[in-house]
Amino acid sequence: MGEALVAFSPTDFGSIKYAQRFSKNVAGAESNVAIGLSKMGHSVGWVSKLGKDPLGQFVISTIKGEGVDVSQVSYSNNFPTGIYFKDKLGFGETKVYYYRHGSAASRLCPEDINEEYISRARFMHLTGITPALGKSCFDAVNYAIDMARKNGIAISFDPNIRLKLWDESTAKEVLLSLIKKVDICLPGIEEAKFITGVDDPEEQANILMALGPKTVVIKLGKDGAYFKTAHQSGYVPAYQVDHYVDNVGAGDGFAVGLLSGLIDNEDLAKAVNRGCVIGAYAVTTKGDFEGYPTRDELEVILGDKPVVTR
Repeated sequence: MGEALVAFSPTDFGSIKYAQRFSKNVAGAESNVAIGLSKMGHSVGWVSKLGKDPLGQFVISTIKGEGVDVSQVSYSNNFPTGIYFKDKLGFGETKVYYYRHGSAASRLCPEDINEEYISRARFMHLTGITPALGKSCFDAVNYAIDMARKNGIAISFDPNIRLKLWDESTAKEVLLSLIKKVDICLPGIEEAKFITGVDDPEEQANILMALGPKTVVIKLGKDGAYFKTAHQSGYVPAYQVDHYVDNVGAGDGFAVGLLSGLIDNEDLAKAVNRGCVIGAYAVTTKGDFEGYPTRDELEVILGDKPVVTR
């Protein structure tokens, strides 16, 4: 559950101040995860709200076209589909400028959530972006969590901290309140430091687990990931790729791999490794989710299936 936007990116590197041509893509942490899991062959639904406008039509046709169920998406005549611009600077840096204030998705509320629909899932994936969009979104996230817990649905949560959307003190307070109610917590190491106040991933995981999650995975970027449960812990190395295009979507790709592995009942270490692989492949293409592999492609990457090109 969460907002999908239309992302506009300059077709050439450099500041958008001077860009004349832009490409457009669908982007959004939660819809990225939904699309990635669908590519892996899983049954996935996405809950959101869009403007009843051409950009909303573009978003819904893209996500539906990737095999995601969109029956729980509602539409607004009064508020638009959100957009943002990517500023692709040198040295692999990407800056983001949001134009999502007053968007349709920022009006998500508990009434937009169908308990019966949620009750049919094995996992519900949420991020810290949605509650940052406004009070009604915060209420919607809490309601969705309550419905998932009531129905025995495991909740995965990526803090996905966006300080352009809210101030640090509010962000920390809200994220801590949500982490206490989820089963799986997936922060990046800098996000975990923001939440816990410590640098070491093992200490970070201990603090986060004490709040309530049964599983904590700290994403370490080029160093892979550290995972911890009550019964096991360990490091998984990063998967190396030979070229780099855009880092946006890598964390969501990690969530795709981890959740896909858990849905397939894999050992947690193997699921984390799948996350590292898909997260790495996300950076090899433009766009948020376009680099995520299909299940067949993943099996080739992992060496489980031979490459057949002709």
